[in-house]
Amino acid sequence: MTTTEILAADKTGSLERAAKLLLSGQLVAFPTDTVYGVGAPAFDAASVAAIYVAKERSPEKAIPILIADEADLLRIADAVPESARVLIAHFWPGALTLVLPMRPDVPEIVSSDATVAIRIPDLNVTRALLRLTGPLAATSANRSGQPSPVTAVQVMAQLGGRIAAVLNGGTCPGGIPSTVVDCVASPPCVLREGAISFSTLRAIMPAIHLVSSK
Repeated sequence: MTTTEILAADKTGSLERAAKLLLSGQLVAFPTDTVYGVGAPAFDAASVAAIYVAKERSPEKAIPILIADEADLLRIADAVPESARVLIAHFWPGALTLVLPMRPDVPEIVSSDATVAIRIPDLNVTRALLRLTGPLAATSANRSGQPSPVTAVQVMAQLGGRIAAVLNGGTCPGGIPSTVVDCVASPPCVLREGAISFSTLRAIMPAIHLVSSK
């Protein structure tokens, strides 16, 4: 078991401490605009693999990547279809995750196929952390199958002792996981309806469709 540090996000030096831990290969949980995530540097395959262990996550489930700014997009995505550009213009930063073609240098542990899920979160503390670390492979900071946490206390209840630190930024403002849209598909399809509703997306992109959960 690991002793999990709790770092107050509004305390001087906390972001730098969280970034140092991440860049040294350790796992850190942090708030986003949706729920708390647990992350590792996207190009550090061993650290990304540790997320699966900490969460008891099935290895066939891909891990999304968070970036700070649109300028980072082509570090992860091999191409950006026009459908993705339209959605980015309307919903980034925000609670919309886009599935795009993956660059070949992104580790296979992130995604076992040729696509990758990417998002820019709409929370200043998260983006400030990402600017210190670069892109992070990150998924909800819970044990697989358990509720997604919206507070640091909830993260500790599930992952305490399994990760190096929690960056405590208070309660996440959204509380609902992001919506996921596959922009490799033509027309694009909603794989998971979350914080942004299907009807909101369809108002922007009438051809978009919803994949049945059945």
